[in-house]
Amino acid sequence: MSTPLEQPINRLLEVLLDAEKQLPAGYPYRLSDLNHSDLNELKTVWPQIPAWRRIAVMEDIQEIGENDYTLSFEALARYCIEDSEPRVRELAVQTLWDYELPDLIPALLKMLQQDANTEVRAAAATAFGKYIYLGEIEELPLPTLKQLEDTLIEVVNGRDNSLVRRRALESLGFSSREEVKNLILQAYYSENTDWLISALFAMARSANKNWKHLVLEALANDDPQVIAEAVRAAGELEISDAVPVLLEYLNHEDRDVRLSAIWALSQTGGEGVQQAFETLYDESEDPEEVELLEDALDNLAFTEDMEMFALLDFSEDDEDESELFDDYEDDRDLLN
Repeated sequence: MSTPLEQPINRLLEVLLDAEKQLPAGYPYRLSDLNHSDLNELKTVWPQIPAWRRIAVMEDIQEIGENDYTLSFEALARYCIEDSEPRVRELAVQTLWDYELPDLIPALLKMLQQDANTEVRAAAATAFGKYIYLGEIEELPLPTLKQLEDTLIEVVNGRDNSLVRRRALESLGFSSREEVKNLILQAYYSENTDWLISALFAMARSANKNWKHLVLEALANDDPQVIAEAVRAAGELEISDAVPVLLEYLNHEDRDVRLSAIWALSQTGGEGVQQAFETLYDESEDPEEVELLEDALDNLAFTEDMEMFALLDFSEDDEDESELFDDYEDDRDLLN
C-alpha cells in the first residue's frame, strides 16, 4: 500500500471534493512541496471543495508545519491567500509567517490595507514583524523597510479595528525608528489591557533593555495576562532585576504565568534559578511543564556560560538608559 506522500494528487483531490469521505491519515504530507504540475491540478479543484473542508485542510497543514520544519506548505499557502473564504486567507498568511518571502510583501500590504476581514488584516500585520526584523539586520533594502514602517505606523495611528492596529504595533517592536518608542509608550499608558499587552510584546522584540523599568512595573500588574506578557518580556530582554519576582511566579496560580516564568528564568539565569528548576521538576505532575523544565535547564546552562557577555551588554545599556527615561514621568503625563 502506498503512503500518503506517494499517492497521486488527483486521488487526494477526489477525497477532498467528497464531503462524505474522511480524509486519509497523513494526507497533509502530500500537500507539502507541491510541484508545478500538482499545484495546477489542485487549483482546478480547490474552489469546488466545501469551505469548511478548505478551512480544515489549512488548519491541519498549519499545525503540522509548526512541528515539522522539513515540510513546506509555501506553494499551497501562496495560492490560498486569495481564497474566497476569509478564514482560509487568514490561515494561509499564518502559514507563511514561517517563511522569508520578500516577493510577497506587495500582496501582504494589499491584504493589510484592503482585505474586508479584520482577522486577515491582523494576520497580515503580524506577518510584517519578520520583514521589519530582516530590515533591521540589513537583509531587506532600506527603502522597503521604510515603506513597511511607514505603513505600519499609519495603521497604528489610523482608524482600523484595534486588533489590526495592535498587531501592527507588535510588528514595529523590531523597528529602531524613534516614532515607535512613542507609539509603545502610548499603548503602555492607554489604560487598555489589550494595548498594554501589545506594548509589552513590542518591548520584548526591541532587544532594548531601556524598557526594563516599565517591564518591571508591569510585573506587578493584577491581570494574569499582563503579568505573563511582562514575564516573557523580562526573559526576552534578560532583565536580571526581574529574577526575584520571576522566581515567585514559578508558583503563580495562573498556569500561563508559571510556564512563562520557567522560560524567562532560563533566559535570565541568576542565583537560585537552577535549584528552583530542579525542585519544580521533581514535584511537577504536568507533562508539558516537565518538558519545558528539561528544555529550560539546558538553556540555563548555555545562559550561564554566556553570563560574562550579558554583563558587558548590561553595563552598556545602563549608560544609555538615562537617555530614554530621563523624562520618564514627563512622557507619562503627556500620554495620559
